[in-house]
Amino acid sequence: MNTNVKLVFNFTFFQGFGRGIWLGNVLTAFIFFIANESTEMLGYTSAAMGLAMSIVVFPAGILSDKYRRDTLLKIAFFIGLAGLIITALADTLLGIVIALVFWGIFQGLIRPSVESLFADSIQSGMRSKLYSWLHVVRQISMAVGPFINIGLFYFLGDTWDLSVLKTVMYVGLIISAGSLIPLLLMNDDKSMGEASETIYIEEDTENNGVKSASKFIPIVLISSNLIIGTGAGMTIKFFTTFFIEEYELSPIPVNFILGLTFIFTGLSALWAQKSSMKSGRVKMIIIVQSIATLCLFLIAFYPPIIMLAILYIVRGGLMNASQPLSRSILMDVVAKEHRGKVNSIEALAWGLFWNISAALGGWLIAMYDYRITFLITASIYTVGTLILIPLISRVKSESYQN
Repeated sequence: MNTNVKLVFNFTFFQGFGRGIWLGNVLTAFIFFIANESTEMLGYTSAAMGLAMSIVVFPAGILSDKYRRDTLLKIAFFIGLAGLIITALADTLLGIVIALVFWGIFQGLIRPSVESLFADSIQSGMRSKLYSWLHVVRQISMAVGPFINIGLFYFLGDTWDLSVLKTVMYVGLIISAGSLIPLLLMNDDKSMGEASETIYIEEDTENNGVKSASKFIPIVLISSNLIIGTGAGMTIKFFTTFFIEEYELSPIPVNFILGLTFIFTGLSALWAQKSSMKSGRVKMIIIVQSIATLCLFLIAFYPPIIMLAILYIVRGGLMNASQPLSRSILMDVVAKEHRGKVNSIEALAWGLFWNISAALGGWLIAMYDYRITFLITASIYTVGTLILIPLISRVKSESYQN
């Protein structure tokens, strides 16, 4: 592996490890209870982080293309560290919002640079394997966090008490602080040259004109991701409160379900990548997202707890298994000098659209119930998946077999 690739893997593992402890269901529960069990306020805090990320991410993408990606990563190191310190000190809703704004800025700075430097350091036409393994590392590391939480809650008390939640968060925040170190070591000069450039794509002739597949493919992929991200934001943030309010689950079973979901997600990504070598990447994306969407439709009818856990794990695993395939296609057809900007636009799906739609999701749950929100999200997922169909014939297989 290229040096930058190794550093990205290290950064991803320890970031996922730390975030798996403090940033998932633990922080969600902490905000939910500190805000007097308000799903609306939970949605608004997510929106604040999304807005901060969105303001920063596109300028960061332009700067990473025009100047150096590693310079932005060094700046992000200090912003991220500040966000973690503020989170550790915050005991009020306002303090948490300020911390999340810093974390949003941090995410906005690193997303385009890390993704682009990773793509610049891999040979074109050979990306899906490394993207799938990176996805596995991310999911496995995030699975470790909830399992660590099970032990912590066992000794501290299996309750959603604020003091217990904050103690658990401290452990994750320390690990997240250590995960920032690889950002200081990534180096533009160690990326690859022509071997990592865009691959040649034949042009399609339609409607008596020439329509460039190299433009059409990114537009469709990014549009799909923006739609999926909008739907996901309305729901994902509130699964923890769904487990608490509708099924009265304590921290240990919630973390157990979440940990299994991350493990299944990593395994699903490997299976999807292997299967895509025969059936094609776009077709596999459509298959896994369709099954995940069906699972969400079924979750909306409040199945028994065992069935709920299975549906939740399969839904999360398969929906996220499409991400490395989508990313590999996108980086294969986008030129190096535009990858920062394109990755910035991609990040908007999980920054602006994901987090802003969380505010809408919180309002819908407060005004109606979880069922309505889940059904709306599943419908949005359906639209985001169907628009990928035209790409099946346009995206060719990768240049290697494994």
